[in-house]
Amino acid sequence: MLSLNNLALRRGTDLLFAGASFTIHQGRKVGFVGANGAGKTSLFKLILGELEIDEGSLEYPPETRIAHLEQEAQASSEIALEYVLAGDKELNQTLTAIQQVELTEDYGQIARLHEKLDSLDGYTAKSRAEQLMLGLGFLATDFERPLSAFSGGWRIRLNLAQALMTPSDLLLLDEPTNHLDLDAIVWLSNWIKAYRGSLLLISHDREFLDETVDSIAYLHHQTIELFSGNYSQFEVLKAARLAEQQSNYEKQQREVKHMQDFVRRFRAQATKARQAQSRLKALGRLELIAPAHIDSPFHFEIPIAEKFSDPLLSLVDADIGYSTAILTNIRLSLHPGDRLGLLGHNGAGKTTLVKTLQGELPTLRGERQEGMNLKIGYFSQHQVDDLILDETALQHIRRSDKALGEQQIRNYLGGFDFHGDKVLEPVRIFSGGEKARLALALVAFSRPNLLLMDEPTNHLDIDMRHALTVALQSFEGALLLISHDRHLLANTVDNFLLVEDGKITIFKGDLEDYRKRVLAPKETGRAASSEQPNKQSAPASNQSTGKQLRQLRTRIKTLDERLERLHTKLKETDDALTSTELYQQADDSNLQNLLREKLGLEEEIERLEEQWLDHHETLESMT
Repeated sequence: MLSLNNLALRRGTDLLFAGASFTIHQGRKVGFVGANGAGKTSLFKLILGELEIDEGSLEYPPETRIAHLEQEAQASSEIALEYVLAGDKELNQTLTAIQQVELTEDYGQIARLHEKLDSLDGYTAKSRAEQLMLGLGFLATDFERPLSAFSGGWRIRLNLAQALMTPSDLLLLDEPTNHLDLDAIVWLSNWIKAYRGSLLLISHDREFLDETVDSIAYLHHQTIELFSGNYSQFEVLKAARLAEQQSNYEKQQREVKHMQDFVRRFRAQATKARQAQSRLKALGRLELIAPAHIDSPFHFEIPIAEKFSDPLLSLVDADIGYSTAILTNIRLSLHPGDRLGLLGHNGAGKTTLVKTLQGELPTLRGERQEGMNLKIGYFSQHQVDDLILDETALQHIRRSDKALGEQQIRNYLGGFDFHGDKVLEPVRIFSGGEKARLALALVAFSRPNLLLMDEPTNHLDIDMRHALTVALQSFEGALLLISHDRHLLANTVDNFLLVEDGKITIFKGDLEDYRKRVLAPKETGRAASSEQPNKQSAPASNQSTGKQLRQLRTRIKTLDERLERLHTKLKETDDALTSTELYQQADDSNLQNLLREKLGLEEEIERLEEQWLDHHETLESMT
């Protein structure tokens, strides 16, 4: 299917990899892993013909049909369902030809075209496209909405649906889980298992890799090595290699001992309940793979606050949401040592709950009660947006504690792989992963006794995710976590709460139970696995309308917050453009960068304001 023969690639003067030689056979599913910048995405571009090979060759049969996930989608007036259907180009060409021939009344040609349409499974195409969209988290009401009505993340989901709709022999997916919630990831994993072609997958989600690939291509030290087996099997091989290196041996043993001690402490407290047994298995696995990350550049802990309260934070008979309640009659207390994971489909209210606990969103009814010594560490999905772009990593930490010396700050930031001049560079030029690491460093630096974390692994590679997992294992405060990374959830929380249908209930199973629940028919899936009293169900149409209203209001609130942040950044850029020194510099690169940034911000604000108006019009028509 695909052969690499002594392949080499450079970007500018930098060598990404050289001497890569291996063959991927038909039907194989290969995960590409390696540090950010190692060349994974560039290899995909080579396959697609977007980059030229420096040395060697890359070959595949000329008739190979290749589908790939585009990383950008422009806002347009094209209807979402039609955009997904456009992935099957031959089908669309056949439909267009039928429309044209019908005008000529050439019935013989019309019959032949309808035979072709049948061979392309064209009569089920619309239904298949709708199922793809539903599986990826869209509502039926989204089918006829224009692309401009969706945020960037949701347009990437449409790109993914279009790629899955495209008939292919080879499917290239670059970080497909980045913009998905846990339910959509579970669905996508199941879809890939049934896919009959060859798959090349770039992902930092080890559970997703374990479920979907049978080989691992490891990009490191400017080489590519192909290993048989899934990601967990690759980690065992990698750990064995590192163990052979004497210089790493003692460090490895300390890490293993740390994991063993943690497992023993938990086992001493655990009951024979299914959740506890599942937790022990996850911890045992984490202990096994720890040596595979000894060469990781990330090593940090989350310091704990000196004082605690019990409870730390409570919601009492609370209705929470924006103008209308999304969750009602909530009674929830967080105590020292609690480790809770939130489960539930997109739009159910998980983020709304975390924002209410943090105090960002007031309760509509009931009370939010803080313990006297409460100290919250809060990581939101948009945490990186709150970084000050013109300040350095060192300045961000110093802002939190002006008494710290520069070397102390450098020592701390080193655990997050910020070294040397990197701590003095403005955040503006950081990659997405570097910004996410700095945001995590700031949360950890606050010495919290309660961590509220909403998707903290976005933009993080596997080594950093492992370091975060280990740090959360050792954190002695309370933890409430939303994450689509099942490995992180399985190894850091003890119990799960299900957020669904306006309520919060205890989920009695583990993540495997939740996976089965997501994939089960909705009428049975919603009825199982949670502790809740029997209630008469509302009519399906009413439930659907209520859910759509809640999601619309959530989207409007999110757009309000993003627009506020963007307007603040635009004002900062306008202020910078008024500086007379800027126009006196011989090198006008700073001026050009600021002008480009201003233009980009204005375009993004205009796009979001159009979405905001569309959402309000839809809301008014439904109420």
